[in-house]
Amino acid sequence: MRVIAGDFKGRPLKSVPTHQTRPTTDKVKEAVFHGIGPFFEGGRALDLFAGSGGLGIEALSRGVESCVFVDQQHKAISTIHENIELLKLKDRTEVFRTDAKRAMKAAGKRGLTFDYIFLDPPYKKFSYAELMEALIEHGLLADGATVVCEHDASEEIPEAVGHLERQKTDSYGSNIGVSIFK
Repeated sequence: MRVIAGDFKGRPLKSVPTHQTRPTTDKVKEAVFHGIGPFFEGGRALDLFAGSGGLGIEALSRGVESCVFVDQQHKAISTIHENIELLKLKDRTEVFRTDAKRAMKAAGKRGLTFDYIFLDPPYKKFSYAELMEALIEHGLLADGATVVCEHDASEEIPEAVGHLERQKTDSYGSNIGVSIFK
């Protein structure tokens, strides 16, 4: 696993040492960022179900100003901290060990908004509609925000949730789908 492009291009990232996470492949990561960027001039990202932090770190490498990482697994949080230290990104990041719903509620209470939100939960265990409804309910979407959902390719993804509309869905291999909402 590595950073694909930007300031940290080619730098290796540590993976979570457990079978409970599924890292986003380089091919999918590259496609995601070409679909939403590929480079940015600032902005704030939220990497929910962050695992190793690969999506948020890729966003930071490509110009996003700051990122909040959330995961509830201890090993994932440790790996995110290691990757942040490795790339010297501590001053541009926050890391929280909690579940996604609590994290969204806490971020809303702090008045945080995000330009780029990455949702990559365990496949078929969360409702993307409910996750996006919570983003809206807690006021976490900046004007023009982009929400990237990585999901099982067979999973039904809504056309719209509130004011978020699906822009496109692509499949990678037989089981990975990525849907982008704005």
